[in-house]
Amino acid sequence: MQKIKSLMTRQEELRELHEEPPDPQAQQEIINSIEEVYFSNDSFDIVKYELERLPPVLSLQELEEYRDKLKQQQAAVSKKVADLILEKQPAYVEELERVTSLQSGLQLAAVICTNGRRHLNIAKEGFTQTSLGLLANQRKRQLLIGLLKSLRTIKTLQRTDVRLSEMLEEEDYPGAIQLCLECQKAASTFKHYSCISELNSKLQDTLEQIEEQLDVALSKICKNFDINHYTKVQQAYRLLGKTQTAMDQLHMHFTQAIHNTVFQVVLGYVELCAGNTDTKFQKLQYKDLCTHITSDSYIPCLADLCKALWEVMLSYYRTMQWHENHDQDEAAVVSSDGNNVIGTEENSFDRNYVKKKLEHGLSRIWQDVQLKVKTYLLGTDLSNFKYDDFIFVLDVISRLMQVGEEFCGSKSEVLQESIRKQSVNYFKTYHRTRLEELRMFLENETWELCPVKSSFSILQLHEFKFLEQSRSPSVSPSKQPASAASSAVTLFQQYCAAGNPFEIQADSKDDETEDVLASNGYESDEQEKSAYQEYDSDSDVPEELKRDYVDEQTGDAPIKSVSRETLRSRKRSDYNLNKVNAPILTNTTLNVIRLVGKYMQMMNILKPIAFDVIHFMSQLFDYYLYAVYTFFGRNDMFESTGLGLSSSRLRTTLNRIQESLIDLEVSADPSGTLTAAEERKEKVPSPHLSHLVVLTSGNSLYGLAERVVATESLVFLAEQFEFLQPHLDAVMPAAKKPFLQQFYSQTVSTASELRKPVYWIVAAKAIDYEQMLLLMANVKWDVKEIMSQHNVYVDALLKEFEEFNRRLNDVSKRVRIPLPVSNILWEHCIRLANRTLVEGYANVKKCSNEGRALMQLDFQQFLMKLEKLTDIRPIPDKEFVETYIKAYYLTENDMESWIKEHREYSTKQLTNLVNICLGTYINKKARQKLLATIDDTDRPKR
Repeated sequence: MQKIKSLMTRQEELRELHEEPPDPQAQQEIINSIEEVYFSNDSFDIVKYELERLPPVLSLQELEEYRDKLKQQQAAVSKKVADLILEKQPAYVEELERVTSLQSGLQLAAVICTNGRRHLNIAKEGFTQTSLGLLANQRKRQLLIGLLKSLRTIKTLQRTDVRLSEMLEEEDYPGAIQLCLECQKAASTFKHYSCISELNSKLQDTLEQIEEQLDVALSKICKNFDINHYTKVQQAYRLLGKTQTAMDQLHMHFTQAIHNTVFQVVLGYVELCAGNTDTKFQKLQYKDLCTHITSDSYIPCLADLCKALWEVMLSYYRTMQWHENHDQDEAAVVSSDGNNVIGTEENSFDRNYVKKKLEHGLSRIWQDVQLKVKTYLLGTDLSNFKYDDFIFVLDVISRLMQVGEEFCGSKSEVLQESIRKQSVNYFKTYHRTRLEELRMFLENETWELCPVKSSFSILQLHEFKFLEQSRSPSVSPSKQPASAASSAVTLFQQYCAAGNPFEIQADSKDDETEDVLASNGYESDEQEKSAYQEYDSDSDVPEELKRDYVDEQTGDAPIKSVSRETLRSRKRSDYNLNKVNAPILTNTTLNVIRLVGKYMQMMNILKPIAFDVIHFMSQLFDYYLYAVYTFFGRNDMFESTGLGLSSSRLRTTLNRIQESLIDLEVSADPSGTLTAAEERKEKVPSPHLSHLVVLTSGNSLYGLAERVVATESLVFLAEQFEFLQPHLDAVMPAAKKPFLQQFYSQTVSTASELRKPVYWIVAAKAIDYEQMLLLMANVKWDVKEIMSQHNVYVDALLKEFEEFNRRLNDVSKRVRIPLPVSNILWEHCIRLANRTLVEGYANVKKCSNEGRALMQLDFQQFLMKLEKLTDIRPIPDKEFVETYIKAYYLTENDMESWIKEHREYSTKQLTNLVNICLGTYINKKARQKLLATIDDTDRPKR
């Protein structure tokens, strides 16, 4: 049933589609009723649009009505389209007829063109006779033109001499040769004319004259190369076919130019200094002429000599450049046009010959330059030159060697050897004088603080400016490029257009100032004010006190957090809070640092004597170290105690310095060298402390301020040497590097070790240890009951330490006392006090158990009060005292092994333990056995 309904519905739809609207008006109304959106564009989705318009609640009847409406609209549109097609049918037929008519017209035009061309061919064949007549006339015209050209050539040949002279005056050599060759060719062509029969011989003479002038022109480029001039000369030689001859002549001219240039420069200075017009100098050989140069004119003459030689080498360099560029251009032309194979092969042969000749000439010319400069260098003794003047000579020669390396890759062995001879000779004299000056400085040094800024660096000194210009220590100042970007630019490229690398630069030292000194010992009023503020906050504590510990050797420390209590406790033993933390150094230290800078300048410029310079540089440090030790650290009386002895490394270093550098047997001769043995010539007398320095006053803590300045300036000097080690290592020859490493490991690194013997003397004198022994001798130790009150000698000793602390504060107002120094002073004093305590306990004649307990009470009281005065932890030699006191309670068997283990105590102290402590408990035989053990233990010490 459902199928039947569906079938009926479809038939009904088809029927409705075939039904036509009642009339056109109704049809148009239906079309007008279609919504505007249906006419929008092709991409409009009708189905989606209609589905979206459906109401929320669907009604079958309404849907069917709406569907019928849409079908009517569709049928109306289809009917309208069909009507429009039928309406345009006549116009279509009419246009098709017009196209057919146009096709017929085109076919007719093609037939007309074909007929026209056929008639033109007929006309062309009809004019042949006329054309031949025209050709005959043209031939006659050409013959007449040729005759006229010959007449003009003959006229030109008669005027050749005048034009050639003009061209030679204009230095147009290629044009003159070209004209001359063309005249010769023309003369041979027209030799049947009697008017030019003698012209050939005359032209040959003119050509030879041109060659002579061309050779003179070639010689001019040796001093001042001009591209246009040289191009003309080369073109001229090529026209003559004498390219190879020209190159041979060119090298001869360059050799002659070098000889003439150096002779004229030196001759000019010699005659200028002689002050007369005598011509005798012009007859001297160059070698003899160089010996007449005075010291004042030596440097200007050297600069002018190098500038003149540079011009010659630059001309040669630019000559090579010209040939390279010309060869490239010529090769490009040949590659684009390879017709003349024979000519190409000949040109290629010439180019190869010129290239090899030029390359071979590089080393020959540089060798000539080296020999000329060597002769000049060795013609004068430079040993008495000023340092800056000699450095300038080295810098000029260094620049010249750089030129040689860029010019032909030469290592300039001739120049290096000659300047090495002069440098070694000069430097020995210079260093000897500097050592004598250093001795004078040290003997007049009052060891006062030189006020420099806290930001002071040796790079601020003029002598070390070259390190900032040359961060790479292997490059000399003159070789250092201005920037990394221009590092590949050679001197020839830099000065090719203009300028000269040997121009004497104005000394900039007068214009620059070294801003290194502080005002009144302070960098500013603000810092001076803050230096005396109360230290109530952590921000007031210097940075080095905020560290967990400070290494005595370097003052460096790892960054670690530290408690406020630790900071407060450390304020008591640091004596540098009243000064800004500027480096501690003296004028003598600054002088030594400047000398080191000067030595390094010479070493960097002239690397072949690097070892000699570094060796002499090490002697400056050695002598300074030996002087500080001699002035402040040598004291056999206190060193004999065994506590203040220097390390074995320091003693070895001092012995080495004394043997190799110190002249212990000063000659009676005032100069100290004339009658001395050869090996003593390089030695220096031992310095003597200035009489203005007083080291015996207790109020000044036995010259503690001077001792601090001396030792800490030495440590500062060692730090500067450490800073410079990479620069020294970079220029030191590989075979000599062990010397440098040994110098740093065995000498420079021992500077801080000198603090111990120097400050040991202060510690030994600052506290009255003998008085303490006397007070201890009056104490009764054989008491019968436990005491609760400590003895008086403890208070006396603590009072000595308080007084020591006060005097340290007084000294610190003059000179900043760094933390490592104050720590060493306190350590020495505490060690001496503890050893004095042991010595006092060893002097006891009678002692009971209660007496030993009293000793412990006294020592604990001493430690408790001492820890409030100093922040040193642990207390030095604390176990030394405690172990000795506790040994009283040992049995006989334990005592024997204890004696063998504790060899740090003296025989007297050990003997006292046996006699006093165990004497009442053991028999005589046992006591003798223990005493024999002590004697056996002591024997190796002797």
